[in-house]
Amino acid sequence: MKANYYYFAKRAQKRCSFPLILISIFALVLFLKLISSLFFTTFSNNSDTNPLGDALRKSYPFPELPRFAYLISGSKGDSGKLKRLLQAVYHPRNSYLLHLDLEASDDERLELAKFVKSEAVIREFRSVMVVGKANLVTLKGPTTISSLLHGVAILLKQAPNWDWFINLSASDYPLMPQDDILHIFSFLPRDLNFLEHTSDLGWKEFQRARPIIIDSGLYHVKKSGVFWAKEKRSIPASFKLFTGSTGVVLTRSFLEFCIWGWDNLPRTLLLYYTNFLSSHEGYFHTLLCNHKDYQNTTVNHDLHYVRWDEPRKENPTNLTIEHFDDMVQSGAVFGHRFGHDSRILDKIDKEILRRSAGLFVPGGWCLGNPGSGKDPCIIYGNPDVIKPSERAKRLEALVMKLLDSENFRSKQCK
Repeated sequence: MKANYYYFAKRAQKRCSFPLILISIFALVLFLKLISSLFFTTFSNNSDTNPLGDALRKSYPFPELPRFAYLISGSKGDSGKLKRLLQAVYHPRNSYLLHLDLEASDDERLELAKFVKSEAVIREFRSVMVVGKANLVTLKGPTTISSLLHGVAILLKQAPNWDWFINLSASDYPLMPQDDILHIFSFLPRDLNFLEHTSDLGWKEFQRARPIIIDSGLYHVKKSGVFWAKEKRSIPASFKLFTGSTGVVLTRSFLEFCIWGWDNLPRTLLLYYTNFLSSHEGYFHTLLCNHKDYQNTTVNHDLHYVRWDEPRKENPTNLTIEHFDDMVQSGAVFGHRFGHDSRILDKIDKEILRRSAGLFVPGGWCLGNPGSGKDPCIIYGNPDVIKPSERAKRLEALVMKLLDSENFRSKQCK
């Protein structure tokens, strides 16, 4: 299935080079402290009808809003979750690629494509694509990173005007509106990569790094898991292994390097991780931390709220209503992972996103009344208009903590 994509608005702000990152970070901290008490009311980047926005623009040089490219992935039976997730994270400034893997039926993919085509707002802004020729994805195998890189390549080709890439699964859900995220990220250097990472492999050395596995999904069209070789391998000496989160927020610059690879490291690591269990927990982390141009751009947090099982912390537990307050206070952008209990998602929709069932999250671009019972985004205006809420202050606090001089350097690629 071939999907057409058109992008809109002017060219994104040029990425700053790394020597300016630390200066930008310190300026960011001071700047956010200065304006945080003023800003969290209605603000428009390009509005002639917002007196407060006009006054602030005369006093402060507000940066250009960023754009995000989302890859939202699912499997058999996840089409409903992908629809709901798309509506919860949709903003016309962003680009979206939806992928149901080969285990899902063609009918599910067709249903998802019809849904995208049926939404008037999506048709107008043409910012959502659906993968028609699905990839086979084995959860623990390298086909996961292969599918992810395929999605990145599509977004680079079809949606060239974005700053950060975010991968979400059907079990993820946002914990704040897009307006809040766009606002806070507009003050960040465009070369920061967010992902949890460490070189302390722990138990993963013997259950991830040393075993040799073969993913049948690389050779067959039906999923059958991974096969284990009898032999073990040693830890590589030419590069240092890192591991971490499956959720990432990565820059366009870094991902262009991954796809186009103007030196050999991305290809070398792809060959190594072909036989690595859960390669998506290490590929980006190892590549970032072993390349001099990117190892100092990492922020050791993936902006997800996750609860891990005890004591090994190998698998995330399902988030429930009892985790709600802690999630909100964390300042995280997304929650991972949500099970089949929709009560927690309903609570997030009602109390955080102000989203009614089956509708988009209202934002500054929506001109309708969110409390009217009708879709407030049927009537829409300038996509550059944002209305950050008070909850954005929690993300601001989290980012300021992560970029504090005592945390930022000391937690990079260690």
